[in-house]
Amino acid sequence: MDDAQYCIYIVTNKSNTTLYIGVTSNLQERIWQHKQKVYVGFTSRYDCDRLVYFEEYRFIQDAIAREKQLKGGSRQKKINLIVSKNPAWKDLSEDWYD
Repeated sequence: MDDAQYCIYIVTNKSNTTLYIGVTSNLQERIWQHKQKVYVGFTSRYDCDRLVYFEEYRFIQDAIAREKQLKGGSRQKKINLIVSKNPAWKDLSEDWYD
C-alpha cells in the first residue's frame, strides 16, 4: 500500500511463546527498537524481537482500532492470523538491518 503511514504488528520471542501487538508510524525503526531493547518493558522482559505479522493502514485511527481488536481476541485467533500469512513464523525483518 503506497499511501500507508501506520502499521499494526505482532512480535514474538525465539520460542514463539509470547505475542506482543503494537502500532507504529515507522515499522522498521520500531522493530529495531525491539531488537535493541531500547525501552524497558514487556517486549524486552519477554525477549519479543521477531516480527511475525504486520498490516498497513493509511489512517492512525484505523490502525489503533485494529490493534485493540487484535489485543481483545484470543491467543488462538492471533496464531491463526500469523499462520495465514507467515506459516513458518519467519522473522519478517531479518533482512532489514545489516
